[in-house]
Amino acid sequence: MAEHRSMQRAALLDAARSLLSEGGTEALTFPALAERTGLARSSVYEYFRSRAAVVEELCEVDFPVWAAEVEAAMAAVEGPAGKVEAYVRQQLALVGDRRHRAVVAISAGELDEGAREKIRAAHGGLVTMLGGALRELGHRQPRLAAMLLQGVVDAAVRRIELGAAEDPEEITAAAVDMALRGVLGADAAPDA
Repeated sequence: MAEHRSMQRAALLDAARSLLSEGGTEALTFPALAERTGLARSSVYEYFRSRAAVVEELCEVDFPVWAAEVEAAMAAVEGPAGKVEAYVRQQLALVGDRRHRAVVAISAGELDEGAREKIRAAHGGLVTMLGGALRELGHRQPRLAAMLLQGVVDAAVRRIELGAAEDPEEITAAAVDMALRGVLGADAAPDA
């Protein structure tokens, strides 16, 4: 019985990932979850008391996995500049992954404090790692720079997901360039 409940809970979470990646937080409803899993709507309430509870559990399950993938990419390269580049590239490489798209949708949506806290904790570990690499590069405000750099990554994620005119690799290269060289980039010359 416990194994059956665990399987149903996993199926509900998987359905929630699909709904979030397809339609954002508005698509995540209990009727939609029931329809996707073949469960009665009342059964969905046996597993989750609210939509926020579904989101909170997805944060608990998926954020650490996603963060671990970024952390592993950073650990696999040498030098602080390589780590900054890996931080950007790995997040953008995960854009097509349904789990990552659900995480992005959750981040963009209205969250209760519990879910927001779990997201902050997962992001906090990554920002700390990135801040360490930026500190090694000699940045005077590594934590602030790391948080701002995450904003660049988030914008690049949205651009790729929108199917922008630029190729995803072009967007990734621009984000990496901005991360490592600032807005002037390697090809730009400052106005004299």
